[in-house]
Amino acid sequence: MNPVNQTIIDRYPTSLRMLHWVRAVLIAGLLWAGWHMTGLDDEVASKYELYYPWHKSFGVLAFLLVLIQIALRVRTPRLPQPPETLARYERVSSRLAHRTLYALLVIVPLMGYSMSSTYTMSDGVFFFGVNLPELLSKNDDWFVVFQWLHKVLAYTLLGLIVVHIAGALKHRFYDRDPRNDVLRRML
Repeated sequence: MNPVNQTIIDRYPTSLRMLHWVRAVLIAGLLWAGWHMTGLDDEVASKYELYYPWHKSFGVLAFLLVLIQIALRVRTPRLPQPPETLARYERVSSRLAHRTLYALLVIVPLMGYSMSSTYTMSDGVFFFGVNLPELLSKNDDWFVVFQWLHKVLAYTLLGLIVVHIAGALKHRFYDRDPRNDVLRRML
């Protein structure tokens, strides 16, 4: 139980809610674009002229937004905690899932950057027209490793997002105790 003098925080601050939903749309678009563009034949001009450059730009943007979101979370002294009405395994699972989501939201774009930076045929990483510095040397052997990591971790992220959404919907529509509705904290 909470001490009497401590109020329960039941919603995230507006800034974190907005960042969450903007990032959610952005990540959904990036996952779709990544899946779509890698399925295109190499002869399709839009694959390299449209999809890859925009995927890189929006990937950097998603990376920057998650860093801002993490900084805001660290600087916000009191955030909603998992409801005490949830089973202990659900509270532990929720914390683990959120930490893993944040880790993947940082690591997946870093693997994409590393992949693009090391590929000998890459022109680098552009961020909406600005050429970002390449911090890694060109090496196609490393490119293959980063490409594999980017792909596997992106699919892992997708799976965890599905679990995250399913959990929120389960608590909203299936649980009998309305205090378990964690989705309202992000609306």
